[in-house]
Amino acid sequence: MTGPLIVLAVFVVLAAIIAGSIAAYKAHQARIEAIAAIASRRGWSFSQHKDRSHDDRFWQFAIFRRGHSRASYNTLRGSLKVLGDDAFVQMGDYTYKITSGSGKSRSTTTYHFSYLIVELPVHPVPDLLVRAENLFDKMAGVLGFNDINFESAEFSRRFFVKSPDKRFAYDLVTPRMMEFFLEGCAVPGLPAIDMENSRICISNGSSIWKPEQYEGAIAWTERFFDLWPEHLVAALREQGR
Repeated sequence: MTGPLIVLAVFVVLAAIIAGSIAAYKAHQARIEAIAAIASRRGWSFSQHKDRSHDDRFWQFAIFRRGHSRASYNTLRGSLKVLGDDAFVQMGDYTYKITSGSGKSRSTTTYHFSYLIVELPVHPVPDLLVRAENLFDKMAGVLGFNDINFESAEFSRRFFVKSPDKRFAYDLVTPRMMEFFLEGCAVPGLPAIDMENSRICISNGSSIWKPEQYEGAIAWTERFFDLWPEHLVAALREQGR
């Protein structure tokens, strides 16, 4: 390849890199503007800045204790009508890093995912975990460490359910609730719910949501709470008095 052709090839490659960077930046800014618009429509606050105190406040959720350099960003805060009362809601993006190896083989990988947290208006509420079942869960089942199983074989096969209060789990996860989980939602992957210390976190811990999936997560959460049996909510309120 002659000198002019080499210069031309380098120019084409650089132009492609620059064009790609500009397109990525524009897509990033468009996403931020779309998320901010969601907050504006709902009367919620929005901040795109990093908050490194997030995992101090929401330490109970394991997905916020991974790695190092942890921070939330693109954060929306507001309220939703939950179980008949206004409940504080925070949602947004979260990042953390994991460093492995040492010396010249040392490497750091950065991860991002989106989440939605609701502070329940009734408390105390027993802890509950509902997530997609994986291979390790199946292996644990073979060894006798079973999760909570339900009358729906498909639901029990696809979801791992754990709670220190099995009666609460059975009261909450009704046939209608199981059907709702099996239908899926606008959030990437199967929905995962972690309820601890009267707070609930909805996230699969691995995917960044598109703006429309933010709206989907809110709608899914509202529907989830709509399916709580009235007798269960009444019993929780009575216990909290």
